[in-house]
Amino acid sequence: MMFIKVLKAKIHRATVTASRVDYPGSVAIDTDLLDAAGIVPYEAVLMANVTNGARAETYVVPAGAGSGQIEVLGAAARLFSPGDIAIFMNFAWCTPEEARQLKPKVVIPDGNNKIRRVL
Repeated sequence: MMFIKVLKAKIHRATVTASRVDYPGSVAIDTDLLDAAGIVPYEAVLMANVTNGARAETYVVPAGAGSGQIEVLGAAARLFSPGDIAIFMNFAWCTPEEARQLKPKVVIPDGNNKIRRVL
């Protein structure tokens, strides 16, 4: 059986609120955004920095619900600064047949990282 990697969820154009290098490594994201996207704590995400073009892969840790927090932690913090616009993509492995049925959740936050729309 063949599996392909497809987009499962995306938080599109969130604003980075903080970055801390001295941390074991991950990204803290407001639990409201994670829940809306269907991303669970410690699940992998690909982070794309719209502001400077950098990309990094890490895992998610939950930040307080309603906090609006998007904090890049560890080595990736050198690639993301507060105020940067970022996209967080989450992927799943599935068969081509399953992929045809998959509709990725796309969460679009406002400038304060509150849910504006879910596609």
